[in-house]
Formats: sequence, C-alpha cells, structure tokens
Amino acid sequence: MAPEGPTGMPPLDLQNPQANAPKAVNARRMRLGLGTWVVIEATSRSASCALRGLEAAFGRIRHVQERMHPEREGSDLRRLRDAPAGTAVPIDPATWTVLRFAQRLFELSGGVFDPCLPRAAGRLCDLELSSHPLKAWARAHAPLSIDCGGIAKGYAVDCALDALRAAGCFGGLVNAGGDLRVYGPDLRTLLLRRPDGSYMPCELREAALAVSDLDATNRPAEHRGYYVRESRVGGPKRFAAVRAPVAMVADALTKCVVLCPPAVAQALMRELSAEILA
Repeated sequence: MAPEGPTGMPPLDLQNPQANAPKAVNARRMRLGLGTWVVIEATSRSASCALRGLEAAFGRIRHVQERMHPEREGSDLRRLRDAPAGTAVPIDPATWTVLRFAQRLFELSGGVFDPCLPRAAGRLCDLELSSHPLKAWARAHAPLSIDCGGIAKGYAVDCALDALRAAGCFGGLVNAGGDLRVYGPDLRTLLLRRPDGSYMPCELREAALAVSDLDATNRPAEHRGYYVRESRVGGPKRFAAVRAPVAMVADALTKCVVLCPPAVAQALMRELSAEILA
C-alpha cells in the first residue's frame, strides 16, 4: 500500500513516479499584433507560470513591432530612412539581428533577397552595421527605405518563444498570421492551407513553418511588395511554404523560394537546414 501524502493530498504512487508529477497546465491567448492576429499557447506546471509566459511573449512581440515598423515615428527603420546618408543611427539589438541576417541572405541569394524598397536608390549592400549587437548602430551610405515585414515577423515569433522558455514554460506555440514555431516534446500535426483551398498535413516538433503567397489580399497595408525587384516580379512560384529550425529563417526563405531561381532556392535550403514543403 502506498503511504499517505500530506494532509489533504492524495497518497503517493511509488510504483509509478510519473503519476506524482504536477499536471500540465495549458493556456492560450490571441491578440492583434504585427498587422495580423497572433496566437500564443503555453504549457507549464502552473497557471501562474503559463500566464506570466504569455504576457512576456506578447511583450517581446510589441517590442519588435515598435522597433522595426517601417513607418512608425521613432522606429529604428524610420529613423534610418530619415537620417542623412553616412550618419550612424543607434538601433536596438533586435533590429541589428534582423538586419544582419538580411545581409547574409542578400549575399547568399545573389541580391535577390533585399528588404529595401525601390522608392529609394540604396540597396542592402549600402548598409553598414556595427560589429556587435550590444553596441548596435546602422549607417546607410545611400538613401535607404527598408521594410523588414518579410523577416521581422518570423523573428518576433522566435522572440516570443524565447520569452515562454525563460518564464519556465516547457512547451508552446506562437502563430503570427501563418508564421509559426512550436517547441516542447509533443509532435504537432498542422493543416497547411494551399492557394486552391485544399489542406496538406504538416508535422512539427521543435521547428518553425512559414508561408508566403504573392497573391494574398490580406497583407498589412504598411508592407508594400517588399523584395520584389525589376524582372523578378512574378517568378516561377507564387506560393511557398518552408519548414526551418527557427521562424526568422523560415519566414525569410519563403521570399527566396518565390523570387529566386529553383537551384538557388534549393542551395539556400541546404545552407540554412530548411525544407520546401510547397
């Protein structure tokens, strides 16, 4: 017979120690952010931990939105756009991280991945960044108008997931308008909606998924056809779904799938440990 537990508690099960572990608590919230609906789920050992993780996760998303909005007064990208060419502009470490990865993808894609809008003469190769994110600054050597909408949303998803982990949640999901990432021990099966309205099952564990549709009509108004340049408009694909280790990579690579030649897109997948699903 198992010994009785403390007063008011059920007895301990010595034959099955896992039965003595606290039950998992699941919490879910949906709010507007990043120009879309953001859904965050958290799994923890207590309701207070899960709720604390959710609030911290939404806080990280707000931070990314405030710093990297292309038009908002005071955002890093707006200040960089308005600064005279050659001026070093202090930026948030989060903005530095996104721009640094964008520079890497610009080089790997042969300049196809470029978050600079054509209304200004400069391209991403005209942007200089500090060597360390803790002393982050950016300097444009030509007029730049940068829109990180096709990469920052994925980065915000990653930041939100990091906040869940830091709060003590051992599982979770962050979904920002189709850019999502899951973590935890459970394998999740999601339904990926194709442009023709059909659905394809997609399994994720400790991974991210992103979708881009050039014909989508629900793109946030502040994002205006970024990365589409010159003759590359209307490339071989109009729709792409990518699975990758983190959401920033998945989000950015969907743009490369629809804009790059297929051989270049496949090389990018190998380089960044990603996979084209559609």
